[in-house]
Amino acid sequence: MFKLHYWVSSCAIPGQLELKFYSTMFISHSVSTDHKDLIHDVAFDHYGKRMATCSSDQFIKVWEMDSENVIDGGWKLSATWKAHSGSVWKVTWAHPEFGQVLASCSFDRTAAVWEEIVSEPNIYAQTGQKHWAKRTTLVDSRTSVMDIKFAPKSMGLLLATCSADGIIRIYEAPDVMNLAQWTLQQEVPCKYQASCISWNPSYTRERRCVKKAFTKIPNSDKKEADERSEFDGSEENPMKFPFHVDKGDKYIVIPEVPMLAVGSDENSSTANSSRVVILHYSSYVRRWHKLDSVPSVADPVHDITFAPRLGRSYDILAVATKDIKLFTICQLIGTTGSSRFEVTPFATLEDHNSTVWRVSWNSVGNVLASSGDDGCVRIWRLNKQTSWKCVGTIKGDGRRLILPEVINGGMALAKH
Repeated sequence: MFKLHYWVSSCAIPGQLELKFYSTMFISHSVSTDHKDLIHDVAFDHYGKRMATCSSDQFIKVWEMDSENVIDGGWKLSATWKAHSGSVWKVTWAHPEFGQVLASCSFDRTAAVWEEIVSEPNIYAQTGQKHWAKRTTLVDSRTSVMDIKFAPKSMGLLLATCSADGIIRIYEAPDVMNLAQWTLQQEVPCKYQASCISWNPSYTRERRCVKKAFTKIPNSDKKEADERSEFDGSEENPMKFPFHVDKGDKYIVIPEVPMLAVGSDENSSTANSSRVVILHYSSYVRRWHKLDSVPSVADPVHDITFAPRLGRSYDILAVATKDIKLFTICQLIGTTGSSRFEVTPFATLEDHNSTVWRVSWNSVGNVLASSGDDGCVRIWRLNKQTSWKCVGTIKGDGRRLILPEVINGGMALAKH
């Protein structure tokens, strides 16, 4: 029997599962999942009131929050079914705008899309019975499908998968009312086997590039390539922009293109080879292109995630390897009108002193949670615009907590 551990604060709002860091007192709960093998992933829905778990026992389980028993760890099992013929690596929720929809991927080389169906009430039941139905099976991969993610809702119903053969596949549902039909939009091969994938959540299709989206770069912030260090800011003298700008750059523009980041956990002795690739979508040719390989990531990558951009003119990407690496991604426009993307190392967080397996941002992108082989969940926050500090530590058994600062914002982090 395998148990799931999670944490809620003593001031958590009843009926909301997202972790709320309003207090220095936390309560640890465990849930007996009855999975017969290792639990590989835990995913919360958009509202934090439902969660899905998947395991090597080939089953997916869906849980409902018991609003009357939150403090006592009240979760009740609402559905369980055998989803694949191999270990189920990841499970993910679609935005509720598209209904109650799950997607999963497995060692059996397939990905599947599931939809919750509510039957009509009858004389035997006043409320309709719920069950999960498989809507489609995606069988394009020839190797294990390692990760699967739905795109931000503003892009429509898109699904990205990555496989052990290093191929990223993007699928689209042309009709959101018919989840049995999915079109393979594109396949993008990568150099290494893929292990994790993340959409940039900040893309909004309705956004338009207006004057306010441009920021003029002062000449004092411009540097030649040979004048750069990994990160030129410090707590005493912070940079205005946490990335490099060249002499020929004139404006910073809020990125307006969809992005995907892909990580690889393949071990390789190849020097100067990055385990992270960023893809961006060109609306002119309707194709995904490799933007750049993120520098300084030579170790296997276990998780990767974009931070919500709220209020920033650049994106932040967190990468879980033997430590945590943070990168900034910005779009720059030169004096000639040409546009380019700049990927800059921003920070390295090493407090785990061991392999880091998961990273997760809060809803506004200013607090990061991570879990590692040291048996701890650590909470990080940006200090004085240039330095990330560990402001909280939760032991895996839930018995020890160090939280010197009060943190606002919600997040959900699963450790398997």
